[in-house]
Amino acid sequence: MPTRSVAKARLFLRHQLSRLEALLFLLKGLLSERHFIYLSCVLVAVSTAFAVIILKSFAHNVFLFATYVNGYLKLPYINSILPIVGILLTVLVIKKILDNKIEKGSSRILYAVAKKGGIMPRKQMYAQIITSSLTVGLGGSAGLESPITITGAAFGSNFAKKYKLSQKDRILLLACGVAAGIGAAFNAPIAGVLFAIEVVLTDVTITAFIPIIISAASGALISTIMLNEEVLLSFKQQQVFNYHNIPYYILLGILAGFVSLYHARTFQKIEAHFGRLKISGYRKALYGAIPLALLIFLFPTLFGEGYETIKTLSNASPEILLDNTLLEEFKNNGWVLLLFAGITMLLKAYATGLTLASGGNGGNFAPSLFVGSYLGFFVGKFLSLIGIDNIPIGNFTIVGMAGILSGLFHAPLTAIFLIGEITGGYNLMVPLMIVSSISFAVSKQFEKHSMDVKHLAAKGQVFTTDKDKNILSGIDILEVIDTEMKTLQPTQKPEDLIGLLSTTTQSVFAVINEKNRLQGIIDFNKSRHIVFNPFQIKYSTLEEMMTAPKEVVLLDDSMEMIMDKFEATHSDYLPVLKNDRYFGFIYKNKVLEAYRAKLKEMIIE
Repeated sequence: MPTRSVAKARLFLRHQLSRLEALLFLLKGLLSERHFIYLSCVLVAVSTAFAVIILKSFAHNVFLFATYVNGYLKLPYINSILPIVGILLTVLVIKKILDNKIEKGSSRILYAVAKKGGIMPRKQMYAQIITSSLTVGLGGSAGLESPITITGAAFGSNFAKKYKLSQKDRILLLACGVAAGIGAAFNAPIAGVLFAIEVVLTDVTITAFIPIIISAASGALISTIMLNEEVLLSFKQQQVFNYHNIPYYILLGILAGFVSLYHARTFQKIEAHFGRLKISGYRKALYGAIPLALLIFLFPTLFGEGYETIKTLSNASPEILLDNTLLEEFKNNGWVLLLFAGITMLLKAYATGLTLASGGNGGNFAPSLFVGSYLGFFVGKFLSLIGIDNIPIGNFTIVGMAGILSGLFHAPLTAIFLIGEITGGYNLMVPLMIVSSISFAVSKQFEKHSMDVKHLAAKGQVFTTDKDKNILSGIDILEVIDTEMKTLQPTQKPEDLIGLLSTTTQSVFAVINEKNRLQGIIDFNKSRHIVFNPFQIKYSTLEEMMTAPKEVVLLDDSMEMIMDKFEATHSDYLPVLKNDRYFGFIYKNKVLEAYRAKLKEMIIE
């Protein structure tokens, strides 16, 4: 009987969805293109906001459960056991439901924009919700914002695909989903807009702001209505900014830049270590989850997103953090609390690295806020303990978040306005600007790209601030290589060359041996004096007519590298090698044609 009821419910749901889709197709025909985009961005925002509500509510309730068990039932090991269970369940879901395929990290959004025309896999609309809720909800030391932005981007991308929108509109709706996700996760619509523009999009015109603003505002509105304020990261108490503390904020900005570098590099080393392991699945999960459990047992504040502990740090009684720890009896000792905060800050990179590299799903957005708050508290508390009066420790805790967020993600505007919005005002705007800009400058000096973009940028797979490089990175090299050109062998005669000249439109021929290795190139325009001289053509060989290439292109070269080779050699064409064997020719004019086509496609209006 229950099975029949479930079947009826599914049938009813499918019927209602079909009716909704039919209505939207009708509206697409009735409305102008711009008006349909406005409607689309609201629908994408609503979908994303509900995903945020599910994720945030689950994570918050698990945190409350763990706190209750710890505080009242006196089972301190529960905090360590839950993350192990969460990571193992995540691996199980990825293996059994997602066919061992899931794209983790917000860098996948950038890759989709740069190389896929904004197309994201359909399963990303639900895969991130399921896996990140298990990982982070059950205590994995990571954040939900990266899965949220991927989910929002997938909603936007697949909505555009469903209703056959253009590539530029698909990328725009993808960005709308990202903006809605950040707006809903923090009730910070301005930060959502800035994150979408500052991190996801590199070329955007003023008219694209409107759909992004609508999405961010819609996501934030639904979050405000549906989510309890306790679930969101928000601060209502700050001390007034005192300009006498500017030197200390400058110090905090410098430290934030270097701590950002430390966090990024430590996290990447852990990822690289797990990438070299020859184990996988549940064994790999346990290999990372067990040391994570030990870290959380010693430092319970590493459990989950950590937003509750951030709020505690900014309050008047931060010593509460030492409750249910091995240092609880020293909770009234300021130096012990300072040491605990400092060690926790440094260990967060290891906890997040173990969580994600072992098979869990999450992101570094929340960890960046966590590390920033602990750094700000550490600096403020230290200054206070050494006798400097009137240090607003709560303000330093809050401003520190902007510093690490700016340093890690190279997004100073997002950092400034996000913290400004979640604090309920802009009283701290000046210190936010100081700390964020200095941290960004320090981080940028040592790392050209943000931690999420670095590995993609190294492969030429993601947008940068260089517009030409952005467009070149979007060109598929296989689409501009001519692999069907006729070739010659060194043992053939010049008469064979003449035969090819008379039957093809080619003017350039690769000379290859029996192992398909390039021996040289014959350019008709350079050999014209031989071809048209009967005496020379009779007594010449192909080896005498061919020349060595000035440069060769490898199949895994980026388009930027290829264009550099064209410029360095002043050539119109270059041979392409695959695994040291001849593959084809690439012509400069064909690359430029592809460049012009991409330029038209990628301008978002």
